[in-house]
Amino acid sequence: MKKFAVIFSISAALLLSCSGKSGSQAGNDPEQAVITKTITEGDDNTSIKPVHLTKETFKAKVMDYEKNPTTWVFEGDKPCIVDFYADWCKPCKMIAPIMDELAAEYAGQIDIYKVNTEKERELASVFGINSIPYVLFVPAQGQPSAQRGALPKESYKKIIEEFLLKKNTGTSQVKQ
Repeated sequence: MKKFAVIFSISAALLLSCSGKSGSQAGNDPEQAVITKTITEGDDNTSIKPVHLTKETFKAKVMDYEKNPTTWVFEGDKPCIVDFYADWCKPCKMIAPIMDELAAEYAGQIDIYKVNTEKERELASVFGINSIPYVLFVPAQGQPSAQRGALPKESYKKIIEEFLLKKNTGTSQVKQ
């Protein structure tokens, strides 16, 4: 009986792992369904949320990989973060509220975007994403960098400050 319990636990853990993409595991999470960026007059930035991107909006706001297939050409006007996720991914759900908080905290300084890898498979393929969450950090000038897996909020803030906003002369780098 103990063997069965151990095997069942391991199987459950593997099923909940987010090391790949599976359309059959895609769920309908109402919290993840629609996230929009809204700014109203007198707003305290708490309603600012990450903006969901499609292939077309990604090409317009981040990079047009069809027009520039071999060279990184940033299309935005300020640094950004692109969170590649799937609704069924537990670590992705863990960082979603962090991305919401960061969008509000850094409103006007950086843009935060989300890409659903289940709906935007071409984008996931272009970046070779086979494990999520995959967070792309794009400075206004220079080459982007990426982080696989979930990080605590303070780690994201450090990357924003030192890599995207370059507020520290330290030499920290984002893993690829």
